[in-house]
Amino acid sequence: MGLTSTNVLLLTVLCTVLLFAVTIWCWPRLGRPSWRAVLGRVGLLCTVQALVYSSVGLVANNTFLFYSSWDDLFGHANATGVLDAKAVGIPGIQLVANQKVKVPGAGKPRVSGEIQKITVQGERSGIASPAYVYLPPEYFQKGYEKKTFPASVVLTGFPGTAENLLKGLRYPKTAWTQARQKKMQPMILIMMRPTVVPGRNTQCVNIPGGPQSETFFASDLPKAISGTFRVGTKPRNWGFIGDSTGGYCALKIARQHPEGYAAGVGLSADYKPDIDRDSGDLFHGNKREEKRSDLLWSLDHLPQGNSNFLVTTSKQGEPNYRATQQFISKVKAPAHVSAITLDTGGHNFNTWRREIPPALIWLGSRLAAQ
Repeated sequence: MGLTSTNVLLLTVLCTVLLFAVTIWCWPRLGRPSWRAVLGRVGLLCTVQALVYSSVGLVANNTFLFYSSWDDLFGHANATGVLDAKAVGIPGIQLVANQKVKVPGAGKPRVSGEIQKITVQGERSGIASPAYVYLPPEYFQKGYEKKTFPASVVLTGFPGTAENLLKGLRYPKTAWTQARQKKMQPMILIMMRPTVVPGRNTQCVNIPGGPQSETFFASDLPKAISGTFRVGTKPRNWGFIGDSTGGYCALKIARQHPEGYAAGVGLSADYKPDIDRDSGDLFHGNKREEKRSDLLWSLDHLPQGNSNFLVTTSKQGEPNYRATQQFISKVKAPAHVSAITLDTGGHNFNTWRREIPPALIWLGSRLAAQ
């Protein structure tokens, strides 16, 4: 049974309740002043507490999807590898599986669309990373065979998983619903986690002597996707959206690479990389790149291209409120900035689920098919 399986959660809760009942039943016998009784009490208490913590942890993980599998939890998941271009047919892309979109008509791509799980091999960066690609129903419909679609990279935060974007934040369902209601044009979504090295928060930075994360997202990913799916190759065909660390990546890539992306959306975004145990040394003494990666410094000191930004924050409950106001004030023509500011919110899924529908509408209005 998988880590996020409801059966695993129910079994853990059931074991917790049963063992608690057994502890109450046996406690009078274990009250004797002997070493065996003491060991029995300690063992039962520790086991009950472990099961309680496991139940709480499973509930939290099923809600926020910090880990998608047992391998992911224990650090055994391998998100990188080398692809054989001859074996996959199209350099850079390997199809892993197809999934249904949980909307009416699920299982019929012309009605519900389809999610494809793929692995992307970066040509320049050498990075291989998994992704989920949402293809809208129109992609499969008659009359659209030669039509290209706008696309957006969608990143979760760190250490979140790409499954967060499907289940917790419901990007495919939201995009399907809004296109059906004519609020936004059909759009392809490439959903990923921001890290390209398991366990390390690479934060879309080209690390000297390490992973070339910026190159992967700015260059390799659009090229691989456009070479496989019907997506254009011009900036107006591409957008970027993410939350938290993923939001920083979206703003950073759109800011630094207007030749590749027309728009970037940062939901509760950071505005510079966090240097901590999860990131390691990102710059290795390269002060120029460290300053360049600070978006507030960058807006003040480097030329601004024809980029479109959307940033979100909350007046109460969001730690990035002041930095977001600074970002807004520093954006100058030819760049443009819009904002969603909630009265109350927080750095969590509930807030982002409120912001994603208008953010996708905004993003779709800035992008175009070929």
